[in-house]
Amino acid sequence: MGAMPATHALIELLGDVALLLWGVHMVRTGILRAFGGDLRQLLGRALRNRLAACLAGLGVTVALQSSTATGMMATSFLADGVIGLMPALAVMLGANAGTALVVWALSFDITIVFPALIFVGLVIFRTGTRTRSRNLGRATIGLGLVLLSLHLLVGTIVPDTVAPEARELISAITREPLPVLVMAALITWAMHSSIAAVLVIVSLADSGLVTPLAALAMVLGANLGSALNPLLAATSGDRNALRLPIGNLFNRIAGCVAVLPFLPETAAYLSQVEPDPGRMAAGFHLLFNVVLALLFILPLASQAKLLEKLIPDRPRSDDPASPRYLDAASLDVPRVALANASREALRMADVVEEMLKGSRELLRRDDNRLAAELRRMDDVLDRLHGSLKRFLGELSQRELSEEDAARLAHVQTVALNLEHAGDIIDKGVLTLAAKRIRRHLRLTGRQAAEAEAMHDHLLAQLRLAGAVFMGDDLRSALRLVEEKERFREFERAAAESQFAELAEGPDQAETSSLHLDVVRDLKRVDAHLAAIAHPLLERSNLLRPSRLVRLPRPGDAQ
Repeated sequence: MGAMPATHALIELLGDVALLLWGVHMVRTGILRAFGGDLRQLLGRALRNRLAACLAGLGVTVALQSSTATGMMATSFLADGVIGLMPALAVMLGANAGTALVVWALSFDITIVFPALIFVGLVIFRTGTRTRSRNLGRATIGLGLVLLSLHLLVGTIVPDTVAPEARELISAITREPLPVLVMAALITWAMHSSIAAVLVIVSLADSGLVTPLAALAMVLGANLGSALNPLLAATSGDRNALRLPIGNLFNRIAGCVAVLPFLPETAAYLSQVEPDPGRMAAGFHLLFNVVLALLFILPLASQAKLLEKLIPDRPRSDDPASPRYLDAASLDVPRVALANASREALRMADVVEEMLKGSRELLRRDDNRLAAELRRMDDVLDRLHGSLKRFLGELSQRELSEEDAARLAHVQTVALNLEHAGDIIDKGVLTLAAKRIRRHLRLTGRQAAEAEAMHDHLLAQLRLAGAVFMGDDLRSALRLVEEKERFREFERAAAESQFAELAEGPDQAETSSLHLDVVRDLKRVDAHLAAIAHPLLERSNLLRPSRLVRLPRPGDAQ
């Protein structure tokens, strides 16, 4: 076969690499959708010591075929304060070894099975009745596409089909290890997948287009480049989360610096041990990451302390309306993004709690400064809701499993109801409290006791709503809705006593009317808090669509 034109070869190569990247993406998203929650729980349980964390990072990464996704899970635990920096760094050591293990396994000639994987995956995807089975089918198709792309890569970059000018150019630019390392690092950064990048390097080595020395230098570059994406994604986030990718990058740089001077000798030795150039490159990739894990796992505690000293926590923003947990980098891992969004929604609940406590105070004492502060709290609540709504809007554009989509809808429901509750407190209860202060009105002993009881009830409802939201506690959800009936009793008692108070004079009549308006506004707040339980009750088929009894229509059977 004659040499194909350079443009033709480049187009085919780009298509093969794109298919490889898409296959890796399908495997990752399929496994994340099918077992993402289970893998996250597994990782969380294993973060108690560095060795278990390292092994868990390896196992989760082999399943996901993405060290970035594993790193994002560890970062979420780190940002939540669930774990320290040391076990998170251990997770990354294991994750790096996990990607290398995947590449090593795929470097063997198993491309013959790709038709069966694609066919079986399609059958599982089309016939599966459960979401998990369909996602497993998706992951199986993705693995088949990975092997297919490797098969196509081998055919595209066979030396006999590459023009002599292209071979000379490749030979010229891969002569010196350091420039090759930098070039491979940049390409891996652009590809956002170290597995795909190293598999391309394996194919180049198999074809003989690059020397064993150049292949090893490119593997080092791929290891370095794969550490750049998490670092760049974390630069605008929390300092605690920033330390993890910096520590991971430092480990990679240290390894490259240690190995690069001895790369010619290493290439010569490995060529004798493993004559196949592709498997030699894949084996070196695995050996490099395993040795790094063994070398750095013991001094991780000292490394963590050094990182905490060099990268101190950024001072908290004085603006309470500034979101703290909405990290844009987490959008690539929906479970992590939803956990961050849930934490921000709980901040909104904290603001509503402060507004309820403040409104209770304003109904029993005159304090114009407190009234102004509570008005500002509603602005804080509105801005937090706006930030959260934009974040969830971006997340909704990503590929979400049914479970993640349901959780996103629940977070939206919670945020919307909390924002509405704050508006009612601001425009209703606080306005009435300001009117009471302005007209020098005083609630009677009975009215003050009722107002105190209603606020205590709402604060308890708010805490119960938080438990329902974070824990999906069905019993608490039922209790949250059932407790709403208490406000009917408050409203009925206030209405019945209003007529008796009219006889006590015009001042008492005005106070009684104001108190009744407060009861009705607080009842609306309670309705919004109870609505937080509705998504969970709907999923459990425990919420009736309407309380109305349908009247017979004309023409219905008598």
